[in-house]
Amino acid sequence: MREDVENLDIRDVTANWVNAAVLQHQIDERIKALADLSHTPLFFGRLDYLHAPGADKAEGAEGERFYIGRRHVHDADGDPMVIDWRAPVSQPFYRASKKDPMDVGLRRRFGYTGGDLTAYEDEHLSDPSEAAATSKLLQQEIERPRVGPMRDIVATIQPEQDEIVRSGLTGSVCVQGGPGTGKTAVGLHRVAYLLYAHRERLARTGTLVIGPNKSFLHYIEQVLPALGELEVKQATVDDLVAHVEVRGTDDATAAVVKGDARMAEVLRRAVRSHVTLPTEGVVVVRGSRRWRVPAYELEAIVVELLDRDIRYGAAREALPQRIAHAVLVQMERSGEAPDDRVQDAVARNTSVKAAVKAIWPPVDPAKLVLRLLTDADFLAVHAEGLLDEDEQKEILWPKPVRSVKSAKWSPADAVLIDEATDLVQRTHSLGHVVLDEAQDLSPMQYRAVGRRCTTGSATVLGDLAQGTTPWATRSWDEALAHLGKGEAVIEELTAGFRVPTDVITYASRLLPHIAPGLTPVASVRENPGFFEVRPTTADEQVIGACEELLRNEGSIGLIAADARIPALTEALTGAGLTYLGPGEETTAQTRLTLVPASLAKGLEYDYVVLDEPQAVVDGEPDERTGLRRLYVALTRAVSGLTVTHAAPLPQQLG
Repeated sequence: MREDVENLDIRDVTANWVNAAVLQHQIDERIKALADLSHTPLFFGRLDYLHAPGADKAEGAEGERFYIGRRHVHDADGDPMVIDWRAPVSQPFYRASKKDPMDVGLRRRFGYTGGDLTAYEDEHLSDPSEAAATSKLLQQEIERPRVGPMRDIVATIQPEQDEIVRSGLTGSVCVQGGPGTGKTAVGLHRVAYLLYAHRERLARTGTLVIGPNKSFLHYIEQVLPALGELEVKQATVDDLVAHVEVRGTDDATAAVVKGDARMAEVLRRAVRSHVTLPTEGVVVVRGSRRWRVPAYELEAIVVELLDRDIRYGAAREALPQRIAHAVLVQMERSGEAPDDRVQDAVARNTSVKAAVKAIWPPVDPAKLVLRLLTDADFLAVHAEGLLDEDEQKEILWPKPVRSVKSAKWSPADAVLIDEATDLVQRTHSLGHVVLDEAQDLSPMQYRAVGRRCTTGSATVLGDLAQGTTPWATRSWDEALAHLGKGEAVIEELTAGFRVPTDVITYASRLLPHIAPGLTPVASVRENPGFFEVRPTTADEQVIGACEELLRNEGSIGLIAADARIPALTEALTGAGLTYLGPGEETTAQTRLTLVPASLAKGLEYDYVVLDEPQAVVDGEPDERTGLRRLYVALTRAVSGLTVTHAAPLPQQLG
């Protein structure tokens, strides 16, 4: 298939060099999408239907066989050999069961090692004499060692995951899922499915995956290309709101106030405060005639624009046209017959432009936010009834700042500027946005993401128990309301495929303290995994635990409180162990990653050494956030966890 595309001759099918360049780019992208993946098979399953799909199921009707894979593959004649996993005919591979065989006689799963076929396993779904059984190949695939970036899960998608993946484009979905339930993979595969089912529409409107940090995005960046999807952009929330250079930080209290949804109304008031009701009329001179729009008529126009509550910039552009229209009405009454060109000329008249500048001056969003954060009186006027005096003092900068460029903006300030920018001019909306680790966003950050999908839909992924910011959301209903997707369906994934039973059971001791009422994850792993709590007296013993785990196959993560990283770096260097930073790709030679607890979210390793749980808790502004950070760190392991500690363990762990 790739060679067919490479051999296309486009010399006689393009009208000019521009068309040729566009077509050649499309061909190049198609060739990239058809690249071979040496470790990935073209198919992983087979379905034998009792009857041909869509055919009359009358007695004697012949069945049909399909091979299911990551990509559609056809032969030299164009006949399909492998069916894309996203096609409707592939759905029973994920959904069919003994209770509901979906007209499938045989489901076969293939086992592969390094791209080579090594095993297969059959289920005769319509045979009442065969009992339902857990798939061994499925278990092996789930538990396969993880070296390198995150991989796709098309061979192991479960029925409850498949329902979310195949849900429609028009509706938004929120997925609450504990550690190891596959919510990130579900979100990415949902994007791949939507691009398959609605390719033309999403090609026009665009798709975006939003992750918590660059390390996380690097970890997941290979999943969609492996499924042939190359056009999906990835970003962090900070990337979305990068109107200014961020060089400062806020303390937790100030960040909570700046991230509160009430700030949206403070900004709205501040923007609209620039509008001044006219006290004088406008006189337009054209030739020998003078046309006057009186102050009361101007005021009516301004009040109407304010009442419509449209974007500040859009209203500012509409105002000169509305004034010009009032002049044209007078011209028509006097017997003239002006057209649109006359209206445009009047709108550009010097006196009209001067009036617009006085009534509705331009607003620079960054300068507006700077004034709010440095001018106590200006903030007090627009925050009246919204923020109390203490909250206003928290967000005011102690020293004056000369300009926007010299200001040390914080991440929360950048979000405020993004809100102000949208009040002035509408933000471009995409067709679909995936928001991962959503529980950590502030209400103002939710609004920033929501602006990117006002006319599209969203897939929101997260776990309330893993909220590790002081402003972390307490309920999905509240978060979705800030996002502007209050109608979204909330789904919960509770079956854990990644974290071993003993590890998730230990970590779940924290749930009553960090997310009361949340359903604990139930591991479906047959292998209970390796788990040990080991007292230590020196950093060398922590490194020793890493060396022991390195004797196993797969990746190792050494997770520690951020403050402990320098000491552990020194200990690793002293022991002669090479290691990577979070998000860097592991190799057969270097399988150990040193991970600050603040960057552990979303990552996974075959084995984890967790250093000093109490230090992880103490590294956060409050105990609840610290315990949530610890819950994240405890649940990064796929096969085994060793907890090392010199200080006493947090009492919540029992």
